[in-house]
Amino acid sequence: MKLKKFLPCLVFLTLSIFLTACSSSVSDPKVDNWAKFEQQKTITIGFDNTFVPMGFELKNGQYAGFDIDLANAVFAEYGIKVKWQPIDWDMKETELNNGTIDLIWNGYSATDERREKVAFTVPYMKNEQVLVSKKAQNITTPVQMNGKVLGAQAGSSGYLDFEANPELLKNRVKNKKATQYSSFNEALIDLKNDRIDALLIDRVYANYYLQEEGILPDYNVFPAGFNSESFAVGARKNDKKLVEHINTAFRKLYKTEKFQKISQKWFGTNVATDKIKNKALCQL
Repeated sequence: MKLKKFLPCLVFLTLSIFLTACSSSVSDPKVDNWAKFEQQKTITIGFDNTFVPMGFELKNGQYAGFDIDLANAVFAEYGIKVKWQPIDWDMKETELNNGTIDLIWNGYSATDERREKVAFTVPYMKNEQVLVSKKAQNITTPVQMNGKVLGAQAGSSGYLDFEANPELLKNRVKNKKATQYSSFNEALIDLKNDRIDALLIDRVYANYYLQEEGILPDYNVFPAGFNSESFAVGARKNDKKLVEHINTAFRKLYKTEKFQKISQKWFGTNVATDKIKNKALCQL
């Protein structure tokens, strides 16, 4: 009898602990969560773990990349540890606004369309969308993509530009569509095997990957024709203090030259935007 009475209590206690643990790991999208991050000393950042060299998973399971190092340095300023959460990049804003991640930080372009869903920090790095094609294809301009098969990552800023500016590329390619991939790695495999004629991709990723693979001389890399863009960190609109603290940390890291050291490590040059260099962090 005593065991029977005890079991429901045990089940209730276990369930309570489980629900408490789950609720503490999920942020409330309706409030400013900075106090929670300070108290728990952790924050969850969502990223695409295949986006070399911004943020990616090594063979040993550890994470590396420019954004990984930069984000870790930013939150080290506040004694907060980053929990890195690989996500489906096509679902990033949904994950953010559901509270399962607290930031999108992984070569995330600050576009007008995305500003409707998230709040951005000051841009910290410039980027542009390029087309990558084998030299054997003799494609060096978007005009030469007439009737060609194009690939792009689903949910990427390049794909958004593709849809938003059909006159530049979409109306030229075969079936007026781009083959979508969940990761750039998958797309590059198809490019290598001639299943697509060109790939729409971030220049920073294209140059790094092709150079690391030793195949850069075999490919043409050229502008896709869209406006240049900048990488910034995406947060929920209510997390205003979080955005302010990241911007402040950017300023401090640049002043102490930690930003430059991270940049030099991954790119061999200083990739900071003028807004980081000039400390004009209140002007987004």
